[in-house]
Amino acid sequence: MSFLMTEFFHNCTTNERKREIEELLNNFAQQIGAWRFCLYFLSSTRNDYVMMYSLTVFENLINKMWLGVPSQDKMDIRSCLPKLLLAHHKTLPYFIRNKLCKVIVDIGRQDWPMFYHDFFTNILQLIQSPVTTPLGLIMLKTTSEELACPREDLSVARKEELRKLLLDQVQTVLGLLTGILESIWDKHSVTAATPPPSPSSGENGGDLLSSLLQSPSAAKLLNQPIPILDSESEYICSLALECLAHLFSWIPLSTSITPSLLTTIFHFARFGCDTRARKMSSVNGSSQNSVLGQERGRLGILAMSCINELMSKNCVPMEFEEYLLRMFQQTFYLLQKITKENNAHTVKSRLEELDESYIEKFTDFLLYFVSVHPRRIESYSQFPVGLNFWPLCSNNPFTSNSKLTLLLLYSTNSLSSILCFSSFTHGRYEDALVLLLTEVLNRIQFRYNQAQLEELDDETLDDDQQTEWQRYLRQSLEVVAKVMELLPTHAFSTLFPVLQDNLEVYLGLQQFVVTSGTGHRLNITAENDCRRLHCSLRDLSSLLQAVGRLAEYFIGDVFAARFNDALTVVERLVKVTLYGSQIKLYNIETAVPSVLKPDLTDVHAQSLAALQAYSHWLAQFYSEVHRQNPEQFISLVSTALEAITPLISSKVQEKLLLSACHLLVSLATTVRPVFLIRIPAVQKVFNRITDTSAQRLPDKAQVLVCRALSNVLLLPWPNLPESEQQWAVRSTNHASLISALTREYRHLKSSAILPQRKVRLEDTKVIIHQTLSVLEDIVESISGESTKSRQICYQSLQESVQVSLALFPAFIHQSDVTDEMLSFFLTLFQGLRVQMGVPFTEQIIQTFLNMFTREQLAESILHEGSTGCHVVEKFLKILQVVVQEPGQVFKPFLPSIISLCMEQVYPIIAERSSPDVKAELFELLFRVLHHNWRYFFKSTVLASVQRGIAEEQMENEAQFSAIMQAFGQSFLQPDIHLFKQNLFYLETLNTKQKLYHKKIFRTTMLFQFVNVLLQVLVHKSHDLLQEEIGIAIYNMASVDFDSFYSAFLTEFLASCDGVDSNQKNVLGRNFKMDRDLPSFTQNVHRLVNDLRYYRLCNDSLPPGTVKL
Repeated sequence: MSFLMTEFFHNCTTNERKREIEELLNNFAQQIGAWRFCLYFLSSTRNDYVMMYSLTVFENLINKMWLGVPSQDKMDIRSCLPKLLLAHHKTLPYFIRNKLCKVIVDIGRQDWPMFYHDFFTNILQLIQSPVTTPLGLIMLKTTSEELACPREDLSVARKEELRKLLLDQVQTVLGLLTGILESIWDKHSVTAATPPPSPSSGENGGDLLSSLLQSPSAAKLLNQPIPILDSESEYICSLALECLAHLFSWIPLSTSITPSLLTTIFHFARFGCDTRARKMSSVNGSSQNSVLGQERGRLGILAMSCINELMSKNCVPMEFEEYLLRMFQQTFYLLQKITKENNAHTVKSRLEELDESYIEKFTDFLLYFVSVHPRRIESYSQFPVGLNFWPLCSNNPFTSNSKLTLLLLYSTNSLSSILCFSSFTHGRYEDALVLLLTEVLNRIQFRYNQAQLEELDDETLDDDQQTEWQRYLRQSLEVVAKVMELLPTHAFSTLFPVLQDNLEVYLGLQQFVVTSGTGHRLNITAENDCRRLHCSLRDLSSLLQAVGRLAEYFIGDVFAARFNDALTVVERLVKVTLYGSQIKLYNIETAVPSVLKPDLTDVHAQSLAALQAYSHWLAQFYSEVHRQNPEQFISLVSTALEAITPLISSKVQEKLLLSACHLLVSLATTVRPVFLIRIPAVQKVFNRITDTSAQRLPDKAQVLVCRALSNVLLLPWPNLPESEQQWAVRSTNHASLISALTREYRHLKSSAILPQRKVRLEDTKVIIHQTLSVLEDIVESISGESTKSRQICYQSLQESVQVSLALFPAFIHQSDVTDEMLSFFLTLFQGLRVQMGVPFTEQIIQTFLNMFTREQLAESILHEGSTGCHVVEKFLKILQVVVQEPGQVFKPFLPSIISLCMEQVYPIIAERSSPDVKAELFELLFRVLHHNWRYFFKSTVLASVQRGIAEEQMENEAQFSAIMQAFGQSFLQPDIHLFKQNLFYLETLNTKQKLYHKKIFRTTMLFQFVNVLLQVLVHKSHDLLQEEIGIAIYNMASVDFDSFYSAFLTEFLASCDGVDSNQKNVLGRNFKMDRDLPSFTQNVHRLVNDLRYYRLCNDSLPPGTVKL
């Protein structure tokens, strides 16, 4: 065996030879009695490969074949393996020892207590014997891992039995672990010499702790010096803490977790705060000292893991809340020890001495506290809230990463929740919140925090399309906003002066602008001055974002009360944007162009974005003053537009250009002043966009500017009656605007029928893309507006829509063009289908139905890749809009639409593994059913009253059955998103239309669906949807519980292979005839689990086994 195993793992062994050896080993493991040879190997060899193989044979025997092992063999195995472990545990490699422990625990998982009654007693004895304490702790942790949360190779009854057996032992186990930790601490505390007061400990450490814990004795305990442990004691303590962490993950909170145990855990949590061992190892330089320092730090990390396991539990019994309070008090003492500044150390240097994992655990603790427990504990008078806790959070400079800002955000959210439901006044928290706000503002400023902020990545985008810096800033600004919500006056008075200081620097740059040969140059060249300017500009950009984030707190009911503050902000923003546009700092030459030019551009862009955030305030300001003294408002809007206009140019950097465009859109859409069209700056933009000789803006900017100009003409002016809206003039102007924008596009109609050269085709595609992207955006922006606005819009677009329909057949084989055209038509159907009128809408639908033949669909889906699939998906989305339309107008299309779905699209995609098109097709089928129920089921109110339950007259039965069959087939496919979507659709149809109760479904489909869903659970193919599947099965079964229990369940079990008749009877008896949802779904999951378990057992029995 040693030779074979060594040969198998040798570098020179070929793959073919490895396969031969593997086959030999597998055949050997399957032999009856192979375990006896493995037992011999374990006791006679020191070859790691052989020992690991032998243990794997035992593991397979116990977990998969144990039922078929003779009783005497089981007794021998239960006797021999523990003796082997006891005899060799000190000499075995740790991974072999741990594997052997797990094999013994696996036996206990099967046989304890009936056939292995001393399994747990042996573990307790091992722990109590000093010689075998480490081994006992390893066994205990393995037992907790394998028995408390067992895998699915046990029946539900056995899982419940094991958990109950373990819970009965919890008090004993916790007592043993407490005793081990306390005895080691006490033993080494006695021998530890009391050191002189540390210069870093502060004079008032004891008083601080006493006031925090409200208990001098508790304070004295936690102020004891941390003992120096020998390596064996540290090893035992780390094992004990690992056991506690896992136990705490599943045992319920109760008085079994005693105050003395919690205090002991906190003693060991102090090891993480102890920097002496690290200093010793760095001074002495030996590897032994270094390992000692790491082990001491690890004890602190493990202790904090125990604390966090308790903290993470949201369901806390009333009697345990006092224990939680004790935990919070002790942890905040540790936090105060870490972050308390004094002469000897700054907080930062002390944190650098601590293990990074320990700091991570501490931050996790604070996150658990502020997100789960503050309202539970806040009412205790001893709790260090207000001046103690929130400043600790804000002074907690663990890292500059998102976890800390998340902590502060949770803190302010929790405090907001407390204040909503608490009788306490804001006064108790004001100082803490103001301190928190000041600290967060300092943290986002390079002026105070440059070293840490420079480390944040501002280039790589994450899954949310944010850089690390952007995420950090955004989360920090959420904290600022939350404080603004709670203390608006304090927050504004804290933030605005900081913004003002940085604005003064920016506005003062004009005096340093000098004229050079090539243009204007910023005459700041000294390296230190450039660095200071860089920091100030970065801070100004962040503070502008902060001011923009607060815009929502100046509108609504508080508009009048906070008017002056908001007006001050808006006036400053308007001044800054105009200043930036006039002196064109974004185009200026600088000493460090790679740094300062992006900074100047970003400040200008952020000032425009901040002003845009106040567009709702400007709209409310307009509604308040439009009848009297509007001069101030007109001045603000006119000046803002003067700042925007110079930036609407293809020569301006895209970031700045888009900010200007977005502000223009907001002024046109949200504020909508009646005088906007008369402002010269706006007329200048109109002329620039409609001038065909002017260079076209980049696509995004062009779309935004066209949307703004369209909205100026289409959207109703606020505060004016219909008679004063000047719709006739605006309609003419809008038609002229659209005509100018679509001139080239409309000319394509005449050449569409001619064959096009490749160069000409590409030019045509560009025209189509540019025009349709603008028109689609214009339609989408007014789709929810008044009828008059949509009428004018369609009148202007009518010719372009007809051109699009005429061009469509010519480009049916150009999937990229077809995709854009269908996007445009989809937007038209969603926003303007009433304005298009019935005849033209019918013409469009008929054209599409004619063009999308089965051959064309197959070409798009099978041969044109993702673009072709997108085309079909857009087409199906258009049909979704059509079938949802109320009334009878489009009902004649239903047969054709259903036929297209079931006879042309579905056969193409049914057997494809790719999810493309499927989601859209099934949504269309759902919409067909949901919005056209009477197409399938005719019923009248009178019939419903007369019969009690309406048995509707069924029509189009074949189509309905085909649709239901397609839904059923989708549940057999691996795509979990499609499965979830379609299950939701069926449940919705049942909720709204009583689908499961309809005779055709009840008699021919119901139990087929239940069977499919149960099989899905049994095969574990969609385990993430267990809960949803269980509820759906209940809703289906509840239609006819009697038939479910008397007929279906029996038939289902009879059809199950891999289980014998006795096991089927047990499964049937265990499925209680409950009719409430929680009990029923619990029975379903029990049935599924036990069915899998029985199959596993039966598959592992040796051939010829007699089943009783």
